Amino acid sequence: MCPVKPHEIESGLTRGALARATGCNIETIRYYEKIGLLSDPPRTQAGYRIYGQAHAGRLRFILRARALGFTIDDIRGLLGLDDGAVPGCAEVKARTERHLVDVRDKISRLQRIEAVLAQTAAKCSGEDVPHCPVLEAL
Repeated sequence: MCPVKPHEIESGLTRGALARATGCNIETIRYYEKIGLLSDPPRTQAGYRIYGQAHAGRLRFILRARALGFTIDDIRGLLGLDDGAVPGCAEVKARTERHLVDVRDKISRLQRIEAVLAQTAAKCSGEDVPHCPVLEAL
């Protein structure tokens, strides 16, 4: 990751500098702007976008929520807290608990898949034989 240059911090961040500062892809930043998760930044007289620290903080929030598996719609709702659109912590907790149920369900399904794959792989000798137990199981 390239360091952000001091002059970029003092005068705001270009999209490239914002990407470097947050570890986010430039195209992802464009996408988040397009769908309204990030507000359009002000522009210089030359038309360059200049992002402030609020943009960087909001983008870090979005990235962390995505890393935790929250959907775009959930993130939109969670960001509503900062925008005053969602009533409070109870809604955040409810969204988080619903997401936790989904995550636990996915873990359970993955554990079942793991068990089947392990059993199937254990039946295979790995030698060059005409009948493969893995292919037969699939």
